Amino acid sequence: MKIAVVGCGAMGSIYAALLASAGNEVFVVDANKTHVQAINKQGLRVWGASGDRTVKIEAFTKRQHRIADFIIVAVKSADVLAAVPIVQTMSNVNTIVLTIQNGLGSSQQLAEIIGNERLMVGVAEGFGASLKAPGEAHHNAMKGIRMGRFAEAKGNKLSNSDVECITELWRIAGFEVYTEKDIEAAQWGKLICNVAYSAPCALTGLTIGEVAKDPYVGSISRSAAAEAWKVALLRKISLSFDDPIKKIHDFAIRMPEAKPSMLLDIEAGRVSEVDVINGAIPREAKKVGADAPVNETLTALVKSLESRR
Repeated sequence: MKIAVVGCGAMGSIYAALLASAGNEVFVVDANKTHVQAINKQGLRVWGASGDRTVKIEAFTKRQHRIADFIIVAVKSADVLAAVPIVQTMSNVNTIVLTIQNGLGSSQQLAEIIGNERLMVGVAEGFGASLKAPGEAHHNAMKGIRMGRFAEAKGNKLSNSDVECITELWRIAGFEVYTEKDIEAAQWGKLICNVAYSAPCALTGLTIGEVAKDPYVGSISRSAAAEAWKVALLRKISLSFDDPIKKIHDFAIRMPEAKPSMLLDIEAGRVSEVDVINGAIPREAKKVGADAPVNETLTALVKSLESRR
């Protein structure tokens, strides 16, 4: 299958490398010129939970006029709109698009422009990925990826066999993949873990495990998760668990040394995804006439920290 990965950061690199190793024709598009040059010169190395491999793939900084059978949109949430022209150039009526971002809202942005007829949404869990050097990505763990049709996909033309074909493609590449009929519930399940650690880690510089064990920050982390869980219930989200504290505890045990992407962004002086992670909770709360003061405060603190860096 011809696969294009739009956004070849840490997570995009893992997707590209494993799918290419499975025999697919993969090329990537990313704005990071140094990373792209390194991939073209020495290959893309991915190491960690899936082993250690270096694959030869083509990498570009600009959209390509070639049609892909399958496009993975792996850019950060703030870059989804900028990725739209790239996706449009490389797709036709048969191309399946899978978008995988943290938080809430990115898939809706994409659907409003490219349509939802062949759109899927993915939720990556427990990877703890980071770029270690140009052309090189590492992941601490590899729990799984959940995917399904776009949650608001009225008129979606993807059949069950289409979705299963894509999930099987990932399984063959070595991923633990689950097909979800209610992908929105899966998004919220991950979001509750994200709000517990993303902002607290970004503000303190602590790893996930350190936040979980800290007597002061840990309490804030648990409050953020509990608040998000309550908002999800008010929004009638069908969560698969009824104890958010146990959920985030189990999450931390799997990858205690990991730094959330929000902390990595702060350390690198980049704008983080706080608006679609912790910031998503007060927005969703307002839809049901509720408040989310813990996550609202964490969001404001991270944005203040960003503005000073």
